[in-house]
Amino acid sequence: MSNWKALHFQGLTEVARRIEVGELSSVELTQTILDRIQALDGRLHSYITVMADHALSAARAADAEIRNGKYRGPLHGVPIAVKDLLYTKGVRTTGGLGPLVDFVPSEDATVVRKLEAAGAVLLGKLTTTEGGMAGYNPAFEVPINPWGDDLWPGVSSSGSGISAAAGLSFASIGSDTGGSIRFPAMCNGVVGLKPTYGRVSRHGVLVLADSLDHLGPLTRRTADAAVVLEAIAGYDAMDATSLSDPVPNMLKEINRGVEGQRIGFDRAWASDGVDSELVSAIEAALETLEALGAQIVDVKVPTLDELDGAWFTICMVEALSAHAATFPSRADEYGPYFRDFLEAASAVTEDQYTNANRVRAAFNERFTNVLGSVDAIAAPSGGVPFVIEPGVQRGNMAAFEQSMPLLQMQFTVPADFAGTPTLTLPCGSSSRGLPLSFQFMGGRLTEPGLCRIGQAFEGATEWHLRHPEI
Repeated sequence: MSNWKALHFQGLTEVARRIEVGELSSVELTQTILDRIQALDGRLHSYITVMADHALSAARAADAEIRNGKYRGPLHGVPIAVKDLLYTKGVRTTGGLGPLVDFVPSEDATVVRKLEAAGAVLLGKLTTTEGGMAGYNPAFEVPINPWGDDLWPGVSSSGSGISAAAGLSFASIGSDTGGSIRFPAMCNGVVGLKPTYGRVSRHGVLVLADSLDHLGPLTRRTADAAVVLEAIAGYDAMDATSLSDPVPNMLKEINRGVEGQRIGFDRAWASDGVDSELVSAIEAALETLEALGAQIVDVKVPTLDELDGAWFTICMVEALSAHAATFPSRADEYGPYFRDFLEAASAVTEDQYTNANRVRAAFNERFTNVLGSVDAIAAPSGGVPFVIEPGVQRGNMAAFEQSMPLLQMQFTVPADFAGTPTLTLPCGSSSRGLPLSFQFMGGRLTEPGLCRIGQAFEGATEWHLRHPEI
């Protein structure tokens, strides 16, 4: 386990306090992380584009403002990075897509503007699977999981998970359509916060599936994720799905503990077909929370054989619509997986899409009813880190799916269908020394409560302090 006290592995809120009091400069911190990216990312490939000059300029500006008493808050001067689905003005935004290799937006995504308004230092753009789906375009490098070169890095927000795990950013922005914040958090042993649908604006973000896409942070601590979410959340008139609900003070009650909190657990659902080491780790984590005063409540999470099929139908139709300008007219520029995916989408009928949405609506009603009976539900966050054959991640759809038997979307699709928040965090270690993770799922707009539970768990354990040897 790498030294968690090393500067690059410290928490965002820790370095923020040091910057605020003048103990650490933003330029010093930013240069440290840029040097680490230079040294390590040639192998890890978590970044598609490093914005070194931009970052150092922003760091100098942050230091000047702070010296002059204009401290903007806990992101001021802190180096972060964003998934390459988010527009950055004057800096290419590829989305991992063949047709967009040289695309340079003329505006920033709302999230990028909000981060920079909070004083964050943008280091660069993070690697993603093509279009935010599952396979990588051959024009781009496949990122490497820092816990092991043979391990799956975690679907589309893979670069975001790797950069946080490897100490190459203090926070990153990912997106989650079917698990792409939770899978990378699980694979890389970091915290992932998927917010309520509409809590964070998607204006200026390349679309995978309009009714399913969520944006959220990946960090090394729960409090760090809370800070980032508060900065990027809020109503945006440029996003028709944006919520008008006020942005909460995410740190106000984060240290209140879990005394009296009702945490639901469906033991059968959470253990059926799940790695036994993960099941044991989750049960031990719940015992820890119970010792802290939480009440562990038996619940029954609704299951549905058609759940994954309905998700793929909806995602396919909405992805095909999002790529109308370049598919099929530029199909040869897409990678094998996403080209197969969009071709399959072309065969989906309107009736099939309508029926999938009926399945979704019926499931959501049952699922949100269970969520409403407790403060949170604990569950696996999508499986455990697993070995994947080299080349498969650039291969076609059939080859990829044959290599992914341990990808457990029954734990990720429900909250994407319902648009409800989840918090993923590490809770154990496998016999191979790999991180084991679980998630807390809450009702609509319960992000502060989920972070309160995560903070309490971190206060009683040290799993969040484990980092890969690099």
